[in-house]
Amino acid sequence: MGLEELTANAISLLKKLIETQSFSSEEDQTAALLETWFIASNIKYNRTKNNVWAVNKHFDNGKPTLLLNSHHDTVKPNSGYTKNPFKAIVEDGKLYGLGSNDAGGCLVSLIATFTYFYETENLKYNLIIVASAEEESSGPDGLNSMLSIIPKVDVAIVGEPTLMNLAVAEKGLVVFDAEVHGTASHAAHPNNNNAIYNTIDVLKWFKDFKFSKTSQALGDVKMTVTQINAGKQHNAIPADVKLVIDVRVNDKYTNQEVADLLIANSPCDKITPRSLRLNSSSIPVDHELVKAGIDMGRETYGSPTLSDQAVLTCPSLKLGPGDSTRSHTADEFIYINEIEEGIKIYVELLNRVIV
Repeated sequence: MGLEELTANAISLLKKLIETQSFSSEEDQTAALLETWFIASNIKYNRTKNNVWAVNKHFDNGKPTLLLNSHHDTVKPNSGYTKNPFKAIVEDGKLYGLGSNDAGGCLVSLIATFTYFYETENLKYNLIIVASAEEESSGPDGLNSMLSIIPKVDVAIVGEPTLMNLAVAEKGLVVFDAEVHGTASHAAHPNNNNAIYNTIDVLKWFKDFKFSKTSQALGDVKMTVTQINAGKQHNAIPADVKLVIDVRVNDKYTNQEVADLLIANSPCDKITPRSLRLNSSSIPVDHELVKAGIDMGRETYGSPTLSDQAVLTCPSLKLGPGDSTRSHTADEFIYINEIEEGIKIYVELLNRVIV
């Protein structure tokens, strides 16, 4: 099948995906749609829960393996939509619909690219495609669950909207639950150990604290207090204040290092990370994938947003059609020509590296 026909089929598939509900953990119907692509393309595939995956026809265990990955789950539509989020609408070159930009355009472009190379012999890299579930919720049955099932991956391209520029690094995430303690009492009586007042200095510490290591690609670690909860009635001083702290970690720290640092130094009475598994990720700028992309005129940058890269331990490059600023917005859309360009760039990039 030629590239033009593959592209047309990929756009048609995306329209069907948009019109099929696929909230995280509820992707069974879109998984079935993806199966029909592989069946129609005579590609041997596998389905593990709602993850659909395949390897190239001439897979060779003696060669390194390149993973192509994007997700087919979506967030729920927000109240700002003026168009039907489950209707694929084309207007002025834009394809509207929930999941069109994040990350349906990337997914169908990578599937078309995998199909293009599927039967090619004597590739320098094996190819694996994983259309994964539960990315938006960081759930247990997404790409993370597939890494012990698929062949070992040496490098990955993760399809997320980057305007087809090269995101050579991505920030990780650690969410902390913290407590500031005080003495509970009636509001009418003196209290020099008011937990809410004690929180003032704690909040200032989080506001002013600077992590010492700066990343060239990702900048500083960004730490933000995002939630505060205390008290149940107007006339009772609570015994504690609960905080939630969102930390976006650059590639100079592991999540464990950030946790150790905050546990040792923060003025909270208690601080606990919810999870340490969503680490920052990166790929060396001298990796042949990155060099090939630069030679094609693509720009490099560091991404502040989280993706399935966070569960990979191999070098990974985030690259895809669409614009991250449209993700999770009302009347989400992707330009049709972004998909057309995306497939061409993916194919040319892999032609430079794996053929």
